[in-house]
Amino acid sequence: MIGGLRGRLTRRANVVAPTDVPAARSGPAVPREILRQVRQIELRTRGLVDAIFGGEYHSVFRGQGMEFAEVREYQAGDDVRHIDWNVTARMGHPYVKKHVEERELTLMLAVDLSGSEQFATRGRFKSEAAAEIAAVLALSAVRNNDRVGLILFTDRIEHVVPPEKGRKHVLRLIRDMLSFRPSGVGTDIAGALDFAARLLPHRSILFIMSDFIPDARGRRTAAEQECFERTFRFVARRHDVVAVQIEDSGEATIPDVGMLAVVDPESGEETVIDSGEEGFRSTFGRLLALERTDLRRLFRRLGVDEIAIRTDAPVVKPLLSFFRRRERMLRR
Repeated sequence: MIGGLRGRLTRRANVVAPTDVPAARSGPAVPREILRQVRQIELRTRGLVDAIFGGEYHSVFRGQGMEFAEVREYQAGDDVRHIDWNVTARMGHPYVKKHVEERELTLMLAVDLSGSEQFATRGRFKSEAAAEIAAVLALSAVRNNDRVGLILFTDRIEHVVPPEKGRKHVLRLIRDMLSFRPSGVGTDIAGALDFAARLLPHRSILFIMSDFIPDARGRRTAAEQECFERTFRFVARRHDVVAVQIEDSGEATIPDVGMLAVVDPESGEETVIDSGEEGFRSTFGRLLALERTDLRRLFRRLGVDEIAIRTDAPVVKPLLSFFRRRERMLRR
């Protein structure tokens, strides 16, 4: 019972969403408000990329190998292991081979646009937080001459932008994330992962952004959970997968406001609860914490890195912590 209510209580967007937020649209006609938001996000995130994340991104996401560049004369301090003995024998003095990192990578952003992403109690909507962190990652990627693509999903694949390079391409991705109106409202993370795996022919970096709330029931069946874990494991073996869990602080606790009518934006189901019942609030909080702990254990077991983003806090600290954690692991 609590698990089912949890699915409802953590999707209160239809109760708290401000009515003056313009509706997102798909198609060529993009509202000026969306374009203004795109510009704001770019200005806010471009400074972070230039100052911090561009170099951090390069250091933790390596190329696929080393590519031969040239042979040049040996200089003091060069590694003797790089001496090209054939050229050295012909020329009569030492020459070394110079290699450069085969850098070009593909970054794919898979963003959940299900009903629970249109939820906010403070700060910004989950979908807006996803757009901001996606902008930081995408701008960092194109700064390093990598390609970036986008998958928007709900309980189906809604919109796909193939990976490309360039600032204009990144601005298009941000615009699409803010303006696209999905036709579905449910959540199918396994389906999105499977689609991404089939779309990407070579090893790539895949960031999947979601609140990871299963569905309106607040739980998965045993068969669904097995499918979810199997798909995650398969994709994580082929690609560098990072899970970005977007949370709203209002999900963690139920306010004591007496009888509370709530509606699930993913199913449309309405229910009334007594939020003044202390035992109910306590059980809800305990089960929510347990569910999040189980999810993080699953990520660790599958070798999937996680970034926890809050809608009422900047993305800088958790993203920087992720980069530094990855860098420490690479040094081992």
